[in-house]
Amino acid sequence: MSSFTLHLMRHGAPKTPGLLLGHIDTPPDPDAMQPCLDRARVIDFTQVLSSDLSRAHSPAALIAAERHVPHHADPRWRELHFGAWEGADPAKLPPSDIGRFWETPDENPPLGGERWSDLRLRIESAIVNINQPTLVLSHAGAMRAALTLLCGFTYRQSWAIDLPYSALLSLRVWRGETLNAQITGLVT
Repeated sequence: MSSFTLHLMRHGAPKTPGLLLGHIDTPPDPDAMQPCLDRARVIDFTQVLSSDLSRAHSPAALIAAERHVPHHADPRWRELHFGAWEGADPAKLPPSDIGRFWETPDENPPLGGERWSDLRLRIESAIVNINQPTLVLSHAGAMRAALTLLCGFTYRQSWAIDLPYSALLSLRVWRGETLNAQITGLVT
């Protein structure tokens, strides 16, 4: 059974943190990219993948250039699409709507937004193409979806892991009939 190391890193803080950015392409805070660069220096990988959104793509490109490894942007690693809530402050949304969404995101997606199961399918299709030590710069939602797929966590269990900006998760992934992983490191 073959295995590989998969490092999942959340992008640094955007210029306006705390909003439901989803697919909005907001630039990263230039100062917030440094923790991503610093964390990448202590792990081994042969390629960098990232969301195509600049808050993940920009630090990924810098890391890949510094390490002299290939970098590929892949829209499958984007955050959940928040539909009508894109760019909104969750504290200003109707409490009943946002509450139902956080409770059961598959049954209560934002208007025009993506279901949790659709995000998981995107992430699964991205992971099955990986077969070498890889650093992925992505978003908290995509990282949580990967944890549910690889570690068997439920949606709720995936929220038990704190994923602040620039958080790094390292997983050992085994291929078999299904993908299975074990968390080997967590840096926040």
